[in-house]
Amino acid sequence: MTGPGPGHNGGPALQPGGSWRRHCWSKARADLLPTLPIEVVRKRVSRAAELGLDYRTYASVRAASGHDVVAFLFSSNALRVMPGQDLPEDRAGKLRRLCAGRIGLAQGRLAPEALLAAAEGVLDAAHPAPRPFAGWSESRARLRAALGRIPSDQVILVGEGWSEREWSEAARLAACLDVERYMAAG
Repeated sequence: MTGPGPGHNGGPALQPGGSWRRHCWSKARADLLPTLPIEVVRKRVSRAAELGLDYRTYASVRAASGHDVVAFLFSSNALRVMPGQDLPEDRAGKLRRLCAGRIGLAQGRLAPEALLAAAEGVLDAAHPAPRPFAGWSESRARLRAALGRIPSDQVILVGEGWSEREWSEAARLAACLDVERYMAAG
C-alpha cells in the first residue's frame, strides 16, 4: 500500500461517512491554534487600523510571517503616478495616515526622484522598480536594495497586476495586496 500523494497534508481522508475523523482532525487543529487574550486582540485591531488594513488581512500576514508589518512598498502604478503627474489625493491621504515605512518603486520612464517629488511628504524613499520581465534574481536584488536593512518578511507590497505579485514572491515579502483592496480597507 502506498502513502498519500504529493501535496497531501497527512490528515485523514474526508470521504462521506468520515464525520468522526473530520471532527477529530478539526479539534486537533483548533487545539494547535493559540487563544489570544482580549488585550492582545485589541492591540492588533488597533495596529491593523494604523496600517490601513482590515483586521483579517493583518492577522493573516502576521500569522504567516510571525512578525509585525514595519514597511510597505508601493509601485508607481498602484499610486497612479506617471511622469509629470502628482500623486492623486485619495492615495496621498491614505498613505499620510499609514504608521509604517512607505517606499515607492518607480516604474518605466518614471525616475525615483520624480516619484518622490510627485508624492512630496508622503513617501519616505523611492527606488527603481524591477524591469518588466526581469528574472527573479534581478527582481529580488532591486527590492532588497529598496528595503535596505528592513527584513523582507515584515514588508507588504501594494501593487497592481501579476508582474508585481511576482516581485513579492521573488523577494519573499510578507504579502502582496492589490491596490484596490488596500485602498478600500480601513
